[in-house]
Amino acid sequence: MKEQEALDGFAAIAQGTRLRILRMLVVAGADGLAAGTIGEQLGGATSSRVSFHLTHLERARLVQSRREGRSIIYSAKFSVLSDLVAFLMHDCCQGHCKYCDRAIALFAKCEGRPSE
Repeated sequence: MKEQEALDGFAAIAQGTRLRILRMLVVAGADGLAAGTIGEQLGGATSSRVSFHLTHLERARLVQSRREGRSIIYSAKFSVLSDLVAFLMHDCCQGHCKYCDRAIALFAKCEGRPSE
């Protein structure tokens, strides 16, 4: 991941609503969530507000959308999220990896792999 891509990703999640949406989508996994469901989980956010935030996340390549019938389903792009974490941790701890053990332990708990 290039620095500008990382900056775009971090900028997108540096806003509270977008961070909440991304975390919802991470929990939802590869199946994702309909835009309407995201609005409901945000406490009844308007469709225009949800769309505004999802557009920012999509531009930063953190989420993707697909149409299913009349719904638009959004899901996290796990490969990009992994790259973002890897960018941040690339030169981790100046060789003192014991400081990275917590992050490594959290990643080790992941079971299965989403399709994207």
